[in-house]
Amino acid sequence: MLHLLYIIAFTVIAFLAIRNLIRSLLNLSIDAQRHYAPAGKASFAASSSSNTRVPHPELLDDTGNPTSEPLLVMKSMTVEDARTQLDALYDASPSNSIDKSEDI
Repeated sequence: MLHLLYIIAFTVIAFLAIRNLIRSLLNLSIDAQRHYAPAGKASFAASSSSNTRVPHPELLDDTGNPTSEPLLVMKSMTVEDARTQLDALYDASPSNSIDKSEDI
């Protein structure tokens, strides 16, 4: 009899969890489709005005103009260059110098 009570209780808990999950997913999809007004503007004025996008502050230069240069420049290197740089970092690490002094 106790086993049947456990099965019923866990079934009810499972249904409540699934219902909560579905409700959360629906709320998330509804919130994702909403358009929020920028801070400091009325919602009616923002919805009636044209959709002008304000760039992120990191994409602006010192004068406030958008940058046209690439933000990430990657230098290509060979495997040997990477290996020597990693070896230099490993040799310069504090834990490596402690291990070498213990071996002596």
